[in-house]
Amino acid sequence: MFSVPEQFSSATKATIEFQLATFNSLTAKAVEGFEQFVDLHLTAAKTSLEEAGVAAKQLIGAKDAQEWMSVVAAHAQPNAEKALSYGRQITAIASGIQSEFAKAAEQQISDTSRKVVEMIEEVTKHAPASEGAVELIKSVIGNASASYEQLNKTTKQAVETLEANLNSAVTQFTQPATKAKGAPKKATA
Repeated sequence: MFSVPEQFSSATKATIEFQLATFNSLTAKAVEGFEQFVDLHLTAAKTSLEEAGVAAKQLIGAKDAQEWMSVVAAHAQPNAEKALSYGRQITAIASGIQSEFAKAAEQQISDTSRKVVEMIEEVTKHAPASEGAVELIKSVIGNASASYEQLNKTTKQAVETLEANLNSAVTQFTQPATKAKGAPKKATA
């Protein structure tokens, strides 16, 4: 039979070890996400510089205003589409990181709640306590878990709404650009 202080010490040690493991996991995910952001930014910057050089050469080589406008128009839609794709990729990376953090937090809350309930039950077996106090503690833990679950659901809904709004914006932006690209050119007199 363990004494109550030994039980608390053991439970505290296990909780701290679990929290450190969770922290290390979250830190690794955050660094991974940061690496993805940096890679995306560097790739976008490199591509943008290369395309800007090509566009500049084409603009310099334009023989008249109509050809110059044609070059500008030819680069406008692909650049807009690339910017939208870039936004989608950033959203996907952020959403992935948020999802990993939510899973880790959910696991942390669940494990901690379970361990606390187990510890309370073990302690109450060996210590005189009122049934009401034990039920009150269990109720508080249950309410905290329910609150976290509601927060998690709300966060997921916010991310889904953000993704839906981004997709809607992409659709609204690309439709006029696609129509403009396919529109017949006006003849100049």
